[in-house]
Amino acid sequence: MHTRTLGTNGIGALSVSALGLGCMGMSFGYGPPHPRREMIGVIRAALERGITFFDTAEVYGPFTNETLLGEALAPVREQAVIATKFGFRIDADGHRQNGLDSRPEHIHAVADACLKRLNCRVIDLFYQHRVDPEVPIEEVAGAVKDLIQAGKVRHFGLSEAGAATIRRAHAVQPVTAVQSEYSLWWREPEREVLPTLEALGIGFVPFSPLGRGFLTGKIDEHTPFEASDFRNTVPRFTAEARKANKKLVVALGAIAARHAITPAQLALAWLLAQKPWIVPIPGTTRLERLQENIAAADVRLSAEDLQEIERATARVPVQGERYSEQMGRMVGR
Repeated sequence: MHTRTLGTNGIGALSVSALGLGCMGMSFGYGPPHPRREMIGVIRAALERGITFFDTAEVYGPFTNETLLGEALAPVREQAVIATKFGFRIDADGHRQNGLDSRPEHIHAVADACLKRLNCRVIDLFYQHRVDPEVPIEEVAGAVKDLIQAGKVRHFGLSEAGAATIRRAHAVQPVTAVQSEYSLWWREPEREVLPTLEALGIGFVPFSPLGRGFLTGKIDEHTPFEASDFRNTVPRFTAEARKANKKLVVALGAIAARHAITPAQLALAWLLAQKPWIVPIPGTTRLERLQENIAAADVRLSAEDLQEIERATARVPVQGERYSEQMGRMVGR
């Protein structure tokens, strides 16, 4: 797989595979955790097939996703780039508490704990998971700058941050990458975030590039979710919204079929075609889906293809908010 560069700020640049692997769903968010040995196999298979960029967070579990990734990559650590995140309030027993915590002393403590769980000596990319309104972003950037100078972190990132926050953070410590949701059914970053990143030379890492599975064409209004699957709380995944939004998948599926690719591959190829500094991180727990996603990196869409996709998406307004009201208050600050 070819590589891409996140960030263009000299020592702030980070070279990674054109597609990464989002590991959250292996142990958090989409139902019960998957068998550990199987997930280690998927992670190692991803590396063998050219993926070098792996995404996790302390809150995924909490903690269990980091330890999974740490175990899987321990024998090949130097071949991998690991991104993890801080910023949620979690107690010592691993129970997530309501609220955020990006106080500098907390960031330092989380970094030390992440290093142990990941079984490594440095965190390649350390994101603030959500912007904490109680802590000035300059203090957050300063804390990560200290960690970089101490050799515990290589690169600083932000997740779901607004344009003004990105600029303020970048003035203190160069931001290598911003991670936010971006896909054919959530294009809000195009308004302010992507132009800001381009102006500052910051890379972009879209999570949920397949619309939390919906853009694969495998989900409709009758698809059941596990009780602990967080999509049960997402307005965009009500049965009524799924029924309405299926029109988008049908339209994209027709385009994909003419190119002899899957809807998922079309969605990933579209993202890769937007900017050379965009690196999507689709998640999967299955080897066949991993291979399908990887093949999308070789799909080339012409200007005419992109125009056709644009016309198709414009005809089908997506129904439903992407987060619950409570979660929605944490994004775009």
